[in-house]
Amino acid sequence: MAPAPEPPRRWRRREWLGAGASAGVSALLAPAGAAAAGSTPGQHGAKTLRVAFEIAETGFDPPQVSDHTSVTVNAHIFEAPLCYDYLARPAALRPLTAAALPEVSADFRHFVFTLRPGIFFADDPAFGGKPRELVAADYVYTIKRYYDPRIKTEHLYRFENAGLLGLGELRQRALKDKTPFAYDEEVAGLRALDRYRFELRLDQASPRFAHVFASPGWTGAVAREVVEAYADDLMAHPVGTGPFRLAQWRRASLIVLARNPGFREQVFDSLAPVGDAAALAAQQHLLGQRLPRLDRVEIAIVQEAQPRWLAFYGGEHDLLELPPEFAPLAVPGGTLAPYLARRGVQAQRVAAADVAHTFFNGDDPLVGGTAPAQVALRRAVALAFDEPREIRLLMRDQAVPAQSLIPPPCHGHDPLLRSRDDSGGRLARARALLDTYGYVDRNGDGYREAPDGSPLTLRLASRPDQSARARNELWRSCMDKVGLRMAFEVAHFGELIRRALAGQLMMWGFSWMAGEPDADFFLGMGYSRNIDQSNDARFRLPAFDRLYEQQRSLPDGPQRLALMAQANRLLLAYMPYLPHYHRITTDLLQPHVRGHVRHPFRRDVWRFVDLA
Repeated sequence: MAPAPEPPRRWRRREWLGAGASAGVSALLAPAGAAAAGSTPGQHGAKTLRVAFEIAETGFDPPQVSDHTSVTVNAHIFEAPLCYDYLARPAALRPLTAAALPEVSADFRHFVFTLRPGIFFADDPAFGGKPRELVAADYVYTIKRYYDPRIKTEHLYRFENAGLLGLGELRQRALKDKTPFAYDEEVAGLRALDRYRFELRLDQASPRFAHVFASPGWTGAVAREVVEAYADDLMAHPVGTGPFRLAQWRRASLIVLARNPGFREQVFDSLAPVGDAAALAAQQHLLGQRLPRLDRVEIAIVQEAQPRWLAFYGGEHDLLELPPEFAPLAVPGGTLAPYLARRGVQAQRVAAADVAHTFFNGDDPLVGGTAPAQVALRRAVALAFDEPREIRLLMRDQAVPAQSLIPPPCHGHDPLLRSRDDSGGRLARARALLDTYGYVDRNGDGYREAPDGSPLTLRLASRPDQSARARNELWRSCMDKVGLRMAFEVAHFGELIRRALAGQLMMWGFSWMAGEPDADFFLGMGYSRNIDQSNDARFRLPAFDRLYEQQRSLPDGPQRLALMAQANRLLLAYMPYLPHYHRITTDLLQPHVRGHVRHPFRRDVWRFVDLA
C-alpha cells in the first residue's frame, strides 16, 4: 500500500519517512576524528554489506507481501523471467532467466517466454537432496498461485485485469464450491509448452504486459515442492534461483542474506549512459565481473531515523538512504557536506519513482462516495492541508510537490500539469466549500458537524514512531484552521496494511513506489476492479473505469496519453487520494562501497554492489 512522510513505502508501499529533526541535532554528530569503517568484516572474513531499513518485514512469499523491506529482500532471492538493465536510462527490459525477450503477437494478446536451461533453485530439503532446475512449469505454478483464494494477495489484479483466459473461472469455481484451487487443470491462458517454454493468452490487448515479468515481486519463480513442504510457514522459507538465500531471520530485528553457492555464472555487462558519473563508476568497476560480489547482506530493522543516521555516521552501516530530517546536516543545499566528503563518503541523489499520498476510504459514510457533499469535504481537506510546509519542515525540502499521483519517471506524467494553487487563499476556499455543503459548527465548540448534524471526526491511521507523530501534529494543525476535528488510529505498518485492505481505515497516508516505467499502476489505484488490492481508496466511478480500460489496451502514443490525462483529471476532481509529494532520495555510501546505483524500478541492486 500495498503499503511516504516520509510515508511508509509499500513497494510499492512504504511508510512516511520524514519527520521534524530534533532540536540541537548537530550535537548528535560523532567527534571530528571518528572515521568511517574501512573494512566490512563478517563471518569468517566474508564480504558483508550492512544496511538498515525503517519498516519491519512481513515475510518472504512474493504474493503475500507488499511492504518495501519484504519486497526488497525477495528481489534478491527470487527471479522473474525479465529485468531492467541496471544502468540503462530510460529503463530498458532485458532477459534474466529468459533466453530472450518474449515473443509477442501483433494484437498484444499472446506472449511466449523461453527460459535459459541450466538455472537451478538454491538447495533446500524440499528437493530431497537433488538439484532442482528452473522450468516453464514453475512460472505457470507461480502465476496460478495468485488465483488461489487461500492466498491473501493484493497483486492479483496484475493478471486479472489482463484477462488470462480461464484462470478467473478456476478461481471462481474454487470460491463457489469451496474446493482446493485446481493447479493441475490446464487453461488456455497459461500453459507450459515444453520444459523451457510457457505461453500466456489474454482476452484483451495488453501492450505493456511484459513488464509484469520484470518484477520478482510479481513473477519471481517459486517451486511447488517448497510451497507444499513448508505450507503455513512458507513466509519464513523463501527458496528461489537468485544470487542470495535467507540465512537468518529475527523478526522485525535482523535479516541476513548469504550468497547462493549454486548461483549460475552471471557476468556484468551493463553500460552507463553518457554523463552519469555514478553509473560510469559502477560500469568501470563491475564490467566483466562475475555476480554477485558480496558474500552476505545484513539488514537491521531500525524504525527511528536518528539511530539509522548515527549507525551510518559511526561506520556500523555501509549504505544509508538518508532520512530527510538529516539532509541539512549531510547534503545542505543538495551538496555533500565537507566533513562527509573529507571522509570519502559518496552521495547519490535521484528523483524517486513514487508518490506520497493520503487515501479516503470510499466506503466510509463520512469521507467516501461521489455525492457533491462528500467530494466537497475531501477537496476541502486537500485545500486545508499545507503540503509546502510538509515538504519544508518534515521532508526538509527532499521532495517536490505532487500535482497528481503519477511520478515524474513514469510514462504518462505531465510536467506541465498544475493541479495545486499555493498562491494563497486556500484556507478561505476550504472554509467556503465546507460552509456551502452544510459542514458547520452547530454547538459552538469550534469544530464542524456533518450536514445532518452528526459528529464529524476525521480518523487518520498512523504508525507509532516519531516521524508519524510529527506528521500527525501537522495534520491536526491544518484541520484545526478550518474547524475539522482529527483523531489518530495508531498501529504498526503490517496491521495497517491488513486493515486498509479490509476497508477498515477512514484515511491513511503512505507512499507507493513504482515497479515499472508506466503510469498504469498509479491510474489503477482508482480502478474499481482493483478494490481490495491497489485501490486503497475503494473508489468507484464508471466514467473513470471506462477511461482506464481504454488507455491500457492502447499502445503508447498521443491517443493513449490523452485518455490517461482525462482519467488523471477525474482522480484530481473527485479526490479519492490527496497527492502530497514525490521524494528526492539521497543514498550515502561509505568509501569502500562500489557498484551501487539506485534504479527507479529494479529492487535487486545488492546483486551488483561490491566492497573494496
